[in-house]
Parts: sequence; C-alpha cells; structure tokens
Amino acid sequence: MQKPDIPSELSKGAEAAVREAGAAILARFSPDSRPKDRQDIGALIAANDAISMAILVPRLEALVPGSKVIEDELATGGFGTGDFWVVDPVEGAINQIHGLPDWCITATLIRDDAITLTAVFLPLQNDLYTAIAGGGAWLNGHPIRVSNKPDLNGAMMGTGQAAPGESADIHARIGASVTAMLGNVLTVRVSVPATLQLVQVAAGRMDGFWQFSGVLSGLVSGALLVSEAGGRVTDCAGGDWTLHARDFVATPPQFTNGVCAALSEISNSYEGGLDD
Repeated sequence: MQKPDIPSELSKGAEAAVREAGAAILARFSPDSRPKDRQDIGALIAANDAISMAILVPRLEALVPGSKVIEDELATGGFGTGDFWVVDPVEGAINQIHGLPDWCITATLIRDDAITLTAVFLPLQNDLYTAIAGGGAWLNGHPIRVSNKPDLNGAMMGTGQAAPGESADIHARIGASVTAMLGNVLTVRVSVPATLQLVQVAAGRMDGFWQFSGVLSGLVSGALLVSEAGGRVTDCAGGDWTLHARDFVATPPQFTNGVCAALSEISNSYEGGLDD
C-alpha cells in the first residue's frame, strides 16, 4: 500500500489537539469520583464532552481547511467525498467519571471515506498511539506490531457493547458470542471502551477484538492502528471491514479465520444472521 502524502504537520497537529484535550479532562479526573445516579452520570459526561470538544473542534478544523468534525459519537456509515474528523472527546467517559483509568481522547481523519490518520491519547498513562495509512503504527514514537502467537487456543480476546441502550438482540449476541469464543481461546475480556482494547491488539498485548456495532468513534482509530501494526480488520464473516459494516473483527492475520468461524456460530443462531 502506497503511503499517502500526509504532511508531518498534520499528524503533529492532531497529536497536539488530543494531548491538549486530554490534559483538560485529566484536570477533572478523580479516582474518588462516584456519580449518584443516571442523571448525574449524564450531566458529568456532557460537561466533559463540552470541554474536550471546545478544544478539539477548532484545532482539528484549522488543520485541514474545509474539514468537518463529526460531533455525533454514535455516527455510523460513510461520509462520502471530503475530509471528516471522527472524534471521541472522552472515549470511555463512563470510566472517567467513575474514577477508573480506562479512558482516552481520539481523533481520526477520514478522507473520501478512507481512514487516513489517527491519534489516541491516554492521559493517565501519558501514552500516545498514532498511525498514518501506509505509514505504520506507533506508541510514543516507537513502532508496534500485533501478536505473533501461532495458536488461537492461547489467545486473549476482547469484546464489549458499543453504547448504552442497545437492543435486546445485540445483548443476546454479545453473550452468545462470548460463550462461543471461550470454547476457542484462552480468555475473553468484556469491557468498554473499544478503543482501549484495540490499542492493546495493535501493540500485541491482546490477540483480537470483535463487536456487533457500526459506531465509528469507537472503531476507526483502532481499525487503522491494528491494520498498520500488521493485523487484519474484517466483518464477522471475514470480509474486509468498511465504514458501512455492521460488525467488526480485528486480529492478527493468523487468527482471522478461526475467530470469524467462531462468530459464524452466532450468525447461524439468529434468523437472518448478524445483519438484522
């Protein structure tokens, strides 16, 4: 794959934007935070999102004249011709407001429906994951690679829900898929957010991730990082993943067929398959 002509200033600008937003949200973080109820949870998340977006939107749009930041965190599908920034102002917001460490800030440039570059910043760890299409994947400036384990029965896999309030059908698929996968791998982690599992797949610490979702803010960063780290990103049937896909699998190449075969058992359990 030919490396696209992406100025280094563009990547550095995206990195600076997520670092700045991350610092602002880190200043609001406390391991002692305990939201009172669902209303309190919503208010805390909204306040953090507003602060982060106030930093991300002007900086990212200025980096690419004519670009647009997609502010809908649950956006799915493609965007067509043009430059679009898919961001998550606080990916793992539910963790951040409960005093848990599993959260980050993400910004990914989609150019003409192709994932072009991404920056993922984990403020608590001061870790920055970056990738440019055709240019590799990096952690704090050092190249990363997916796992080279030879056997699926030694794999650590991950999954989770894409968003609160998903359908009972999706909940059933998640549960059934975990059961099916446990018969093929060593262990399965079920957690949120997706990005924080996908960076581990890209770095070779985990061996794969799947999700029944097309929510782009949780997938595009990890999709580019995993593919640039030597992994393969597909749908549950094993076809190449696109922005229009309704499910997602990211693994080292040697595990793609086995993981998709395990998930196909779930497809056969539901009338009409996974895409209903």
